[in-house]
This record gives sequence, C-alpha cells and structure tokens, in this order.
Amino acid sequence: MDGSRAWRVFLLGGLVALGVYVLLPYGPFRDAFYASVGLSGAAASFLVAARLRGTVGLAWALMGLGLVGTATGDLMWLYYDHIAGVDPFPSPADIAYLLQYPFVTAALLLLARHRRTPGDRGALLDSAIVTAGLLLPYWVLLIDPNIGGHESTFDQLVALAYPLADVVLLAGLVRLLSVSGARTPSFRLLTLAMMSLLTGDVIFISTEGAEVFGLPLGDTPFLMSYVLWGTAALHPSARDLLSTASDGVPFFTTRRLLTLMAVVLLAPGTMAAQLVSGFELSAWPVTITSAVLFVLVVARMSDLLHRLQDQARMLDEVARTDTLTGLPNRRTLDAQLAREYTRAERDGTPLCLAMVDLDRFKLFNDTHGHQAGDLLLAGAATAWSLVLGGQDMLARYGGEEFVLVMPGREPADAEALLAAMRAATPQGQTFSAGLALWDGRERPSDLLHRADLALYAAKEAGRDRVVRASRPAPPTGSRPGPPSPART
Repeated sequence: MDGSRAWRVFLLGGLVALGVYVLLPYGPFRDAFYASVGLSGAAASFLVAARLRGTVGLAWALMGLGLVGTATGDLMWLYYDHIAGVDPFPSPADIAYLLQYPFVTAALLLLARHRRTPGDRGALLDSAIVTAGLLLPYWVLLIDPNIGGHESTFDQLVALAYPLADVVLLAGLVRLLSVSGARTPSFRLLTLAMMSLLTGDVIFISTEGAEVFGLPLGDTPFLMSYVLWGTAALHPSARDLLSTASDGVPFFTTRRLLTLMAVVLLAPGTMAAQLVSGFELSAWPVTITSAVLFVLVVARMSDLLHRLQDQARMLDEVARTDTLTGLPNRRTLDAQLAREYTRAERDGTPLCLAMVDLDRFKLFNDTHGHQAGDLLLAGAATAWSLVLGGQDMLARYGGEEFVLVMPGREPADAEALLAAMRAATPQGQTFSAGLALWDGRERPSDLLHRADLALYAAKEAGRDRVVRASRPAPPTGSRPGPPSPART
C-alpha cells in the first residue's frame, strides 16, 4: 500500500477498533483484541525502522520494542485472568509492562539529542523546570498514596515503579518538545501518543483499573496511544523526525514563558488547593519542589542574560565592522582615531594617517563585474592586513577607499609600510595613497582632509604612488616655534 494512504487506513481502522473494543463484552476475546491493537502499533514501528535505519530507524525500533513489552504484558494478563483464574501482583506481566518505559524514553532522548542545536542549555533548563514542576502533582496524587499498604518491599517497589516510570517518560517527552526542530505531522502524532499514554496511566493508577459506567473507558487512552503511535510511524514524515525548522525557532517564545510560569505556580497552587479542600498539606514536597524550581529559574534567567549579552556583543561587532572586507568601518575608525590622538598627545609620539584608494577600480568593476570587484576589495583587505604591525589599523572608508592609521610611525617608516602594502596588492592591481602627519593641533577631520588632498595629488601624478601631504597652515596670529617630536 502507498505510504501516503497507509497511515490514513491505519488511523481509520484504529478508530473503528477503539469503538468496537468499548462495545465488546468482558472476556478473553476483548483482552486479545486489546493486545492485537498494541501489536499492530509495534508492527508499524518496526516496519518504518527497517526502512529508515540510522538514528531515526533506531528510535522507531526502540519504540516498537516498548510496544512489544506492553502487548506481552497484556497477553500474559489474559492468561492469568481467563485461563489460570488468578489475579497476581506483582507478576511477570508487570515486568513486561514496565519494560515499555525505558525503551520509549530512550527513543525520545535519542531524538532530542539529535534535534538539539548548539547552545542548548536554555532548552535543557526549560525541560528541567517543567519536569520538576509536574513531578509535584504526580507525587501528591499518584506516588504518595501508593506508599504503604503492601505486603512486601518488592510489592511496594513494583507499585511505585509505575508512577515513577511515568515521570521518567514525561521527562523524555518534555526534553524532546523543548528542543528545536520541525514539528512534522509524524512528530505531532507521536507527541499525542505519548500524552495519551500518560493520561491512561494516570486514569489507571487513580481508578486501580476499575471500569467507568460499566465500560472499559480507562483502557481507551492506551488504545488511542497505540493507534496514534502506528499512524505516526506510517506517516511519510516519519523519516523527518530529525529535520530542523525551516523558519528557525526563537530561543524563548511567549508560549514557552507562559508554560514555565504556569508550571512554577503549580507548587503554591498545590498548597492552596489542599488548604481550600481541607486535605493534609504536602509541606515537604511543596517546599523541596519550590526550592528546586527557584534554583532552576535563576539558572534560566542567568542563561537568558548571557545570551542577551552575547547578542549585544555580536550586534556591536556588526555595527563596527565592514561586512564585505571584515575591516573596521568608519564608526570604528573615528573612535580609534580619537584614542590615538589622546595617546600621541600624552606620549609625544608621531601619528601618521594614509588615505588609500585602489587605482582604476571602476574600470575593473565594469570589465570583470561587481562580484569580481567585491572579491578584489576583500582580497586586498586581507593581503594588506597581513603586512601591518600590531599598532596599525586599516579601516574601510567607503567604496574602494581605505584609511590606514599608523601610531608611532614617522613618515619614512609609514612610506615603507605603504610600499609593502602596494607590493601585496592582489590581482596585479595598484593603489594610490596620500600620507599625512598629525601636527598635534588639527582635528581628525582636518587630518583626513589633508591625506585626501595628498591622495588626489597622487592620482593626478600618475597613480600607483604615495604622496606626502603638505604641512598644515599655522593658526592665524600664531608665531612659528620649534617643531615637537610629534610634528616632524
């Protein structure tokens, strides 16, 4: 049968089987019918596991083994109830039932591990918060009432194993839901199957397996989980359980925030409900859960703060960097030039600045295309950066123009550095440069203007050369004096 139809047929057949089961009279045929539905879900899981293999195939195989375990328990119980006429507890059937949980939980954690993204600490903390919060009502309603009243320690352990296994399965499901990844139809069906299974366990433990209104309504969530399980396995998207979300998943959504808030409020809510209802207060469980949730929430807040700080640093880096060449942009240049002015004035050291412009770049662009022009700019920036000293800074000024700040260099030394850069220019291209020495008084804009005028002079003189800028005119009314070390 075609895969696009198989899941629909299985779902429809499963829903019909569910209705038939509810109407069947109590007896061995009904119990055998019940076990067959579980085995059909296992068969669908093994079928897709054999087709897919790899991590996804292993996950489906583990889930299939879990379904085999519970179906085996059902068949063993059919023997005890209808053939041997006994009602043993505990029995090997309980072991078979309990085997379902480690297999299924292992499958969920396997999928979660391969669906997660780097920096997944936040999702891990979210799953821990939800699990810790939901553990409290499980303890109050299901675990605590099952403590005591058993003939032996082994009987007690088996009785507690069911709700504790639910907690482990719930933790695996929450972990899977907390990580990023595509929410495919198969993924959603599998999630509904897990939730139906957990619902069935809660009803079964609460009612001790008794029928409701003379009908086996407590069994219907289990049957629904088997049907959904098999449908998820047969759906064509079963192979895509490890696919990433195409639109990306925000690391902290409003829905996730509301979910965490509701879970954290379960602790005081449980205490309030017990006070209003007059039940015995679960003081210690509520206290311990509240303390654990407090620590986890603080850790989650710390993780969010660190992520916001990292994003702020990244945005600041983007704002200060030219995206094409990776060099500092004009904003960074202005800030660095102001710092170098202060340092040169304080230490009495020279400060040279050069305006660099690739020769005939427009012609290169028109001849080879804009993409080649971008590659030339990026390649030149990389090649020039390799010959710079530790104090020098090369920034992209705009277009094919660059500014080189050279603190501590005299003009002759600066010219030697520019000559090395000219030799390193890629693709046989050349550049012209205007070199200016700060006089200790002029503003950064004036220094850049003088370097720019020298650059135009280099262009007019034939390109592929460095021209020194003329000395700035002294301020009006000032008398010339001996040059300082920073002005020679």
